[in-house]
Amino acid sequence: MDEFISVMKALSDPGRVRIIKLLQGHRLCAREIQRVLGLAQPTVSSHLKILEYAGFIEKKRQGSRMIFSLSDGSQSVYVETMLVELYQWLDDDELLTDMRRSLAEVTTPLRCSENN
Repeated sequence: MDEFISVMKALSDPGRVRIIKLLQGHRLCAREIQRVLGLAQPTVSSHLKILEYAGFIEKKRQGSRMIFSLSDGSQSVYVETMLVELYQWLDDDELLTDMRRSLAEVTTPLRCSENN
């Protein structure tokens, strides 16, 4: 039950759902996520910690930065199920479409990761 509640709590905030949707097909650093979402750095860091704890995302050090990506969900049937469903959900959401467009417009010097 605790694992299920952790997963549901992680998805209970629109900012965290947006982060998951942004990470579909991308590896991003906190700075890129912060810029696209327009949230303060401490808020983004808090969201990322909650998503990591629940098993939705993984992080990897790249130089001085932490790069975040979606996990494969294999650690939890709840995370795996929600990631599969989230790939299909919200694709017509205008705010998410604008955020993806904004992500594509982040200038090269501000990019934190390679091979996006």
